[in-house]
Amino acid sequence: MNVGIYIYDEAEVLDFSGPFEVFTTASRVCPDNDPFNVFLVGETPKAVRARGGYQVIPHYGISNHPVIDLLIVAGGVPDKELQKPHVLEWIKNQSNLARYTASVCTGVFLLGAAEVVTTHNVTTHWEDIPALQQRFPELRVRRDVRWVEDGNIFTSAGISAGIDMSLHLVKILHNRTLSEKTARQMEYDPG
Repeated sequence: MNVGIYIYDEAEVLDFSGPFEVFTTASRVCPDNDPFNVFLVGETPKAVRARGGYQVIPHYGISNHPVIDLLIVAGGVPDKELQKPHVLEWIKNQSNLARYTASVCTGVFLLGAAEVVTTHNVTTHWEDIPALQQRFPELRVRRDVRWVEDGNIFTSAGISAGIDMSLHLVKILHNRTLSEKTARQMEYDPG
């Protein structure tokens, strides 16, 4: 399964690094096969300057990448991305083609602007819930949860909650045993 994680300038580092670590660790510890091919996608394949000045080079740009089975949209400060119609159209198209779509933290704002989520149950970082409700009043925003599943759409609360959501996705996409083995390998307690 191809897991494509969309990143951009001012993306929160753990919002993409956490899910990346979960899915690559799951593949590494899976005894019988390599279930996940994980890659980062940027608007272009040029370096992205994430939060705190962390620089990372995406594997692909939005115009040239493998088929995406699970699209994950990182959060951070998505203001500039929200002003890019071609990026929003790409997110919408990829979500329509993918089996599953997920967002971490404020990545849900991009899903909302791309009309991937309209009246869905969603969540985001606690600090951004009022802005999300104001901008997308039809969304049913859940508070005090780590992640929300609504059909084939998954959204998580802030930063580290993306790891919890990703472990849940490993359970759905492969099995509980692999999810638990992955968490143990990462020395992560999903609670």
